[in-house]
Amino acid sequence: MDTIVAEATAPGRAGVAVIRISGPSAIAALQHLAGRVPEPRRATLMPLWSSAGVLDTAVVLVFESGASFTGEAVVELQTHGSVAVVRALLSEVVSLPDVRLAEAGEFTKRALENDQLDLAQVEGLADLIDAETEAQRRSAQTVFSGALGAKVEGWRRRLVRAAALLEAMIDFADEEVPEDTSAEVLELVDILVSEFDAEAQGVNGAERVRQGFEVAIVGAPNTGKSTLLNRLAGRDAAITSEIAGTTRDVIEVRMDVAGLPVTLLDTAGLRETMDHVEAIGVERAKARAIAADLRIFLGEIDGLAFQDGDIFVHPKSDLGGEAGEGLPLSGLTGQGVDDLLARIERELKVRVPTLTTATRARHRSALESAAAALRAARIEVEAGPERAELAAEDLRTALRRIEALTGRIGVEDLLGEIFSSFCIGK
Repeated sequence: MDTIVAEATAPGRAGVAVIRISGPSAIAALQHLAGRVPEPRRATLMPLWSSAGVLDTAVVLVFESGASFTGEAVVELQTHGSVAVVRALLSEVVSLPDVRLAEAGEFTKRALENDQLDLAQVEGLADLIDAETEAQRRSAQTVFSGALGAKVEGWRRRLVRAAALLEAMIDFADEEVPEDTSAEVLELVDILVSEFDAEAQGVNGAERVRQGFEVAIVGAPNTGKSTLLNRLAGRDAAITSEIAGTTRDVIEVRMDVAGLPVTLLDTAGLRETMDHVEAIGVERAKARAIAADLRIFLGEIDGLAFQDGDIFVHPKSDLGGEAGEGLPLSGLTGQGVDDLLARIERELKVRVPTLTTATRARHRSALESAAAALRAARIEVEAGPERAELAAEDLRTALRRIEALTGRIGVEDLLGEIFSSFCIGK
């Protein structure tokens, strides 16, 4: 196997850059650069050399095979964060036999191949790297810590137990077996179906935390949608004007609302119009508003249904006049904005799962398939001992589905897509 090397920190000028070398020739590469190898896991300041002279002075860490992130021998060089230094060191290392630059995600791929991480942990690590808000960090950290893998192992043990009981019914059909064998199998099946269903139901909320919620600001023209967006964003993200129809396309602003990732959508004013371009904007606005997780209605709107959890506000309350329904709000002065943010937070947090560790569509699909197989198994068990073989096959199907969650089987086609999202050096 080749030894791989890459800069593990972001490219460009910085105070410190980290270069990571992993593989069978990692220790030899360090011997070539430094002339000696320090004690494992002890940070050591060492000069690094090429045939032309000193390349840099770096803090060096050595991790032995089996005691590193990848499971291989790993050397980390903490160098000065100069573009020239990093380039020179990488050039020197890849000049050695059997050493090459790493591909995207290759360090993590080797950790998976060497049983340092399971597939769910790899996905959690990818999400942790991409996390922008506290809710995303917590969700990713839960998966990366191995929580889903631990659940899968517990499910697996119970499935194996149920399968063993069914196999006993098959192998000893003509002999005496415990009378409550079928009862125990049914009990295990019912518990597992309940847990699979609960976990699968939480995936939608977990996906929203990972990908972000969408909150659409909707209303008729000139109700203050763009002014409100700018107030919430803290900058002039949208053009504001007294001229109706100024906003033609959907304007998006990404923000953090109490740790939740939220994309605010400023949509075109909803009205009947003869302007072809504005009409396209109105249709796009309706489509995005319907698809959004939450809508903020600035006044009454024809043609867009108010859904459970949506927020109705009385816009431009700073202008006085008769108070309307909903939360008094002024994007211009900021009146009611804090109350609006609090409402958005409350509504979205209701949709955030608290117990689920499954976070992706593939997780939900595997859990739903496993639950369906167990429901089929239950029917066969209830039909009597002569159908035990069919029930056992359904249990094996359920087992294969949940083992796919952590990459034990049937996930080879996923690996390329997953690792392509990683940066070089991770």
